[in-house]
Amino acid sequence: QVQLVESGGGLVQAGGSLRLSCAASGRTFNTYSMGWFRQAPGKEREFVAAITFSGGRTSYADSVQGRFTISRDNAKNTVYLQMNSLKPEDTGVYYCGTIIYNSRAPIGNWGQGTQVTVSS
Repeated sequence: QVQLVESGGGLVQAGGSLRLSCAASGRTFNTYSMGWFRQAPGKEREFVAAITFSGGRTSYADSVQGRFTISRDNAKNTVYLQMNSLKPEDTGVYYCGTIIYNSRAPIGNWGQGTQVTVSS
């Protein structure tokens, strides 16, 4: 198991950018595929982006394809989510988690999340 701490959220106008970070503890971080998920008020948590343990493959939800980029630095035990051209519908609490890459299924604990608010 890895422990996760998300950061980098905030308030931004539509069209703006944010970069989220997810710092992981533990020596096994580089053996896990990682994913970003988000939860808007009154809605279920949804998949946003995924990256394999090596960083060699990535995948995205259709709603963020072309606007968001997931990356990782295994030397720093950190995964990132660069979010550009933000829209009000991107508002929510963003979480990172360990996942099974092909199914995008979460397999571990969540961090506390980081709030992203996009104003119109």
